[in-house]
Amino acid sequence: QVQLVESGGGLVQAGGSLTLSCAASERTGRTGVMAWFRQGPGNEREFVAAVNWNTGSRFHADAVAGRFTISGDLAKNTISLEMKNLKPEDTAIYYCAAAQSSRIRTNAAPYDSWGQGTQVTVSS
Repeated sequence: QVQLVESGGGLVQAGGSLTLSCAASERTGRTGVMAWFRQGPGNEREFVAAVNWNTGSRFHADAVAGRFTISGDLAKNTISLEMKNLKPEDTAIYYCAAAQSSRIRTNAAPYDSWGQGTQVTVSS
């Protein structure tokens, strides 16, 4: 497993922006996928976005497409999630995750490394 540490959460008003970062303890880029998930109050953990280090492809969930952008720096073992036009329903704990997979997966099961999470709160 890889150690993952998230940062960048906080409190923001609706319409505002935040950028989350995730640092990995070792190189995950040789194989694998890194992703962001979130879990809001009373909700199940849901997929937000992911990047495939093998192909460079990225995928965003419909709920955040056009507002959130995932990016990665393979040399620094980091990924980021730029969040714009935040809505109260984006309020959640955001988790960074890594999976040894050849393609992007949107369910949580294939991801075997998880960060501790960072809280994002969007006020109306």
